[in-house]
Amino acid sequence: MTAITMDGEALAAVVKDELRTRIEALADRGITPGLATVLVGDDGPSANYVSMKHRDCVELGMHAVDRRLPASATQAEVDAVVDELNADPAVDAFILQYPFPDGLDYQRSILRLDPAKDADGLHPVNLGLLVMGEDAPLACTPLGILKLLEAYDVPIVGTHVVIVGRGLTIGRPLANLLTLKRPDANAAVTVVHTGVADIGAYTRTADVIVAAAGSPGLITPDMVAPGAAVVAAGVSFRDGKLLSDVHDDVAEVAGWLSPRIGGVGPMTRAMLLANTVAAAERAADLESGN
Repeated sequence: MTAITMDGEALAAVVKDELRTRIEALADRGITPGLATVLVGDDGPSANYVSMKHRDCVELGMHAVDRRLPASATQAEVDAVVDELNADPAVDAFILQYPFPDGLDYQRSILRLDPAKDADGLHPVNLGLLVMGEDAPLACTPLGILKLLEAYDVPIVGTHVVIVGRGLTIGRPLANLLTLKRPDANAAVTVVHTGVADIGAYTRTADVIVAAAGSPGLITPDMVAPGAAVVAAGVSFRDGKLLSDVHDDVAEVAGWLSPRIGGVGPMTRAMLLANTVAAAERAADLESGN
């Protein structure tokens, strides 16, 4: 068996095409969606990721704001940038690029941003709305994963999904999203993490595995049921190389597999753009009284 490759790059291109139509409709109303990024410090992978987000904005004709602070920035300086972007009418949504340097409080900054401008869907207000099943900006990587599985006809409704990793950006919001009673979710979800003694005892029972622990090669072929879908969402860097949570040989066992490069990453960025366009649409409707 050789797994079907779930091509996030190709699907992201489709999403962008759909967004262009919405962006053109906003342009007819004199509105250009605006996305801002806040990068603190000189983390190489983070800087590269931010640059890709800005290239996406240019590609779609969106307004982009790039705010960078040195690693020596104080919490007050970071707070001031968050306040500035909250108040900027040209910025419909923005992100605080994780991680922050030591000594800064990322959670405090998340709490400070306007939930309506939360491009990452990580503000507690939006996470709470997710838990309630109400409309809100959704966390980009979980939403991207859901769209990827749906596009490749991976069965989700009524199946068993095991998420390996309990982080704020992927594991926890994805678990809540997948349990919602909606036509692309409604699954039984188990969340495990690297503190669990035998992760394989759980993953071998899964129809879908989402690896999001940031532990290279964590998911090996013997941990995957033949024909299961495997999403490689967790990555880490070592000696400048991008490493996946999923061992390469899993492709010989799985039914579907997202690649280390060109899988979840492009979909995360596409959902960031979608959240920004949606924020611009909401703001325009509020201004017009609709």
